[in-house]
Amino acid sequence: MDKEKDMLDRARLLLGDVAMSEMDRVRVIIFGVGGVGSWCAESLVRSGVRHLTIVDSDVVCATNINRQLMATTETVGQVKVDALKAHLLTVNPAAEIDARREVFTAATADSFRLDEYDYIIDAIDSLRDKMTLIETACRTQARFFSSMGAALKLDPTRVRVAEFWRVEGCPLARALRQRFKKAKTRPARKFMCVYSEERLENKQPSGDSHANGSLMHITAIFGLTIAGLVIRDIAR
Repeated sequence: MDKEKDMLDRARLLLGDVAMSEMDRVRVIIFGVGGVGSWCAESLVRSGVRHLTIVDSDVVCATNINRQLMATTETVGQVKVDALKAHLLTVNPAAEIDARREVFTAATADSFRLDEYDYIIDAIDSLRDKMTLIETACRTQARFFSSMGAALKLDPTRVRVAEFWRVEGCPLARALRQRFKKAKTRPARKFMCVYSEERLENKQPSGDSHANGSLMHITAIFGLTIAGLVIRDIAR
């Protein structure tokens, strides 16, 4: 038996040949490969997703090490998508990983050809770009899943999944909904989000006024939950 077949044996036992064939076929794109998106990518590749596009414009910095999969003392300074791609190919060398060091904006949206994907995953932070991605993704036929704010959380038992308009207690979701209402528009269809209603505060000031404390056990749960939504959808 070849290594790839061996690697996916336990997944095949649970999901069956039909679902595993679909896992091998589908095309997935993840926007943002930080504390949420990097773990989502890891889970998908380990579960049999072969065609994966990862999008992020940042480089690895030391402050990423506490929660981002590819961030280590050895990868500081490397382009995030390149570092993550290199890691994912050690998991499955046969995977087709398209690493794009780009930002999703209204100006670049068309270049991503989202209609070509089966699953679109939003794990980006910028409110403006997140709103644009939601609007764009919801006009496609792809299944779309979005991560709400994963910072300032400690309790893993409070991570939830809900439809966007039913997310409660999340400042990011509230801010997005306010923007949609102000613009007098709505996403073209409903979509599921991962979120937590827990709201803590930083216990000490940061040199970066926009930085909030976050830990891997929460950001990873967000990312793994989104991967689980994709896998469950395929298994159906």
